[in-house]
Amino acid sequence: MPSHETIDLTTDGGAATILLNRPDALNAWNEQFGRDLLDAVESVTGDDAVRAVLITGAGRGFSSGADLKEQRTNGEGLPDLSERLQEIYHPIIIGLREMPKPVVSAVNGPAVGIGCSLALAADLILAAESAYFLLAFVNIGLVPDGGSTAFLPARIGLARSAEMAMLGERVPADQALEWGLVNRVVPDDSLMDEANELLDRLAKGPTASYAGGKRLLNRRVYADLQGQLDAEADAQKEQGYTKDFIEGVLAFVEKRPANFTGE
Repeated sequence: MPSHETIDLTTDGGAATILLNRPDALNAWNEQFGRDLLDAVESVTGDDAVRAVLITGAGRGFSSGADLKEQRTNGEGLPDLSERLQEIYHPIIIGLREMPKPVVSAVNGPAVGIGCSLALAADLILAAESAYFLLAFVNIGLVPDGGSTAFLPARIGLARSAEMAMLGERVPADQALEWGLVNRVVPDDSLMDEANELLDRLAKGPTASYAGGKRLLNRRVYADLQGQLDAEADAQKEQGYTKDFIEGVLAFVEKRPANFTGE
């Protein structure tokens, strides 16, 4: 297995674990993190010995989303929010959905923004009782991305998806289970035991059957996932040029309420 700065990738028999490992930043996504995660996803996909994959976070949470301290800009000095989506994030999401092996996410705390999207890209989701899910994009004047506008309606329907996308409020684990967003909620101190037990079961199961079932579910539910990701990236690029986005980021950094004007 390759070594990474921000991701730990380990294998045990047919089971692989991808540990998001920027705990001091609550596993926020900077460019290095994205590239490490993409390499880990590609590594387990291409390893025939790996038959099931677990994704979880080090420290206090799963992932707090994009690292707002690191933004790319275009030639005019404006934020380019679509380039990294297209170049790094989308291949990760597509890679997980098209991987011919089951993927489990064990959400051990906050799953926010692109971190929420990553958790939802898995086939099965386990959440600790203290976990919560949050599409925080609207709170800084952006739109949901990372495939969340495909994953949420598939899991919880339009009404609840609109609530998460437009209100930007936390969905705690028990509510996520009630809504059908996750498969199981377990006590915090039991999460990894439960996740590893499920991972081991899947790694010892009928791999080709899992792959076939996943392919059929993708065909029915995510037939145009790439198209949806492209649409998200286009919309996010537009939002990056708005005054509301600049105000949202400033308000976040200054820890104050944002004063959005709709511009």
